[in-house]
Amino acid sequence: MFSRTWHGVTPIIHRDKFEEYEYETGIKDTLKVEGNQGSYLKVIEKGEYAHFFLCTFWDDMDSMKKYSGNNPEIAVDYPEDEKYNLISDPIVVIQKVITNENPFLSGHGCYENAFM
Repeated sequence: MFSRTWHGVTPIIHRDKFEEYEYETGIKDTLKVEGNQGSYLKVIEKGEYAHFFLCTFWDDMDSMKKYSGNNPEIAVDYPEDEKYNLISDPIVVIQKVITNENPFLSGHGCYENAFM
């Protein structure tokens, strides 16, 4: 199994709306793909920005590519990202893992949701 973690940042004024948008895009889109084993979202507020971390779990690289395309290490962009002044890391972190447990449970003082 593999995890795929994306990071993006929006100005704090867009935090709530972008979180809703991320649920409708990143979360729902990944959960629809055969081979997805879960999706977790963590949001951390730092000063004037909200940092979003989306960690998804996949049976294998082929299932991950059904969502991300042939270059799974490249972030997936959505049409309205610019509306939220999103700064997206262009590279995602892919790791081989043995469990699909929420990787964000040990966070302190942050907002987190799990979607399975």
